[in-house]
Amino acid sequence: MAPDTIGSLGLWAAFIAFVVAMLAVDLGIFHRKAHVVSFREALSWSVVWVTCSLLFSAFIWHRFGSDRGLEFLTGYVIEYSLSIDNIFVFVLVFSALKIPLLYQHRVLFWGILSALIMRAGMIFAGTALIAKFHWIIYVFGGFLIFTGIKIFLNRNQEESLEDSSVLKLVKRFVPTSTKLDSEHFFTVEDGKRVATPLFLALVLVEISDVIFAVDSVPAIFAITSDPFIVFTSNIFAILGLRSLFFLLAGLVDKFRYLKIGLAVVLVFVGVKMCIVDFYKIHPAISLLVIIGTLTTSIVASIRASNREARAAAATLSEGNRSPVAERTAVNAQNHQ
Repeated sequence: MAPDTIGSLGLWAAFIAFVVAMLAVDLGIFHRKAHVVSFREALSWSVVWVTCSLLFSAFIWHRFGSDRGLEFLTGYVIEYSLSIDNIFVFVLVFSALKIPLLYQHRVLFWGILSALIMRAGMIFAGTALIAKFHWIIYVFGGFLIFTGIKIFLNRNQEESLEDSSVLKLVKRFVPTSTKLDSEHFFTVEDGKRVATPLFLALVLVEISDVIFAVDSVPAIFAITSDPFIVFTSNIFAILGLRSLFFLLAGLVDKFRYLKIGLAVVLVFVGVKMCIVDFYKIHPAISLLVIIGTLTTSIVASIRASNREARAAAATLSEGNRSPVAERTAVNAQNHQ
């Protein structure tokens, strides 16, 4: 562990105990039985996780100073915003494998539980690498700039699981069934133990988090090298991902410019890493740039959707009742 970390052994133990307790409450009390997560429930849990994150940021600020508090808050905003990219993939996975809403929370719970362990390993490995080979921070920065540009160039590309090599590989080595068996990941079919579509969804969720972690974990090292802040900001973002998914899953098509905003954030963070030895951008400025970029992309997306809805409604009101026009109007109104 880096010598300048603010995380004492007691602080690490307390935070891990908090995470374990919250997960136990989540699965053991509120989601002991499979049920469809409503918008109201998702909103409530999103408020809980964001509030917990802000309170923790206030604690860091009070205990270790404003710079450390801003580092945590900026890191949390980066990780939370980049996790929205996961939501696009989750929607695609559940749609392609026809996973009912009733069982989606179970898949995400176990997927994110594994992600917590995997992220911890990646964070400590990244911290050790930077401590021993400082030059690797330039590699991380360059990779983030490349990733941001790639996201921008591919922002309109349609994603599909039909030709997924990962899915084909899993099916090749794991006998699978096309039928669900309640909330079970495995079932018995014709006397053989086989994986259900729920297991395939879990594998794809796990793989997607690994892919996105390759982007998001290096990004936070542009803000701080303190492993405790890196770890806690990552974990808070991941813990809030499930409720964020159920909150936004039906609205992902509405955020058409969000990928542009995420691309800009990655490029900004990458540049920040590459110039860290020559010019240090204050955490407050980083926070303002990131929040401003994401807010602009979301507002622009909503306004564009509203313009389309008004234009489609106006077309119908003028007496143009062609099937194409009607479908356009209905779709635009549904996205509102």
